[in-house]
Amino acid sequence: MVIAVVALIVIGPERLPRVARTMGHLFGRLQRYVNDVKADINREIELEELRKFRSTVEDAARGFEGSVSATVDSVQSEVSKTETELNELTKIEDTAAAPSGTPPSTPANTAPQAGEAGREPHGGAPPPPEKTSV
Repeated sequence: MVIAVVALIVIGPERLPRVARTMGHLFGRLQRYVNDVKADINREIELEELRKFRSTVEDAARGFEGSVSATVDSVQSEVSKTETELNELTKIEDTAAAPSGTPPSTPANTAPQAGEAGREPHGGAPPPPEKTSV
């Protein structure tokens, strides 16, 4: 109130409406400028948060990929080890079962014939059928 009275005395009643209108326009521009700056700052903050989130997700994906690779390598080494052991057992059984005049069979000659896929190598009973869920 005191400012309005001082402005009326200093500026005068004829020029006061024009000065007030100009001040209103300047104040509006100032508000728009401040709001634009706030919006830019908020966008930059959100962009930085998205970058951090992306980095976190990429790190998690790399960790998961490493874990899967390690598991696959472990399983492959176990399969290879088991395959080697089975081949050795097959050679031992073929050597023990072969008559003294015939050469032992090689793994290529001992491949299962049609209809023998589910049987054990030494002629035992086939394994029970697998249960499937519905």
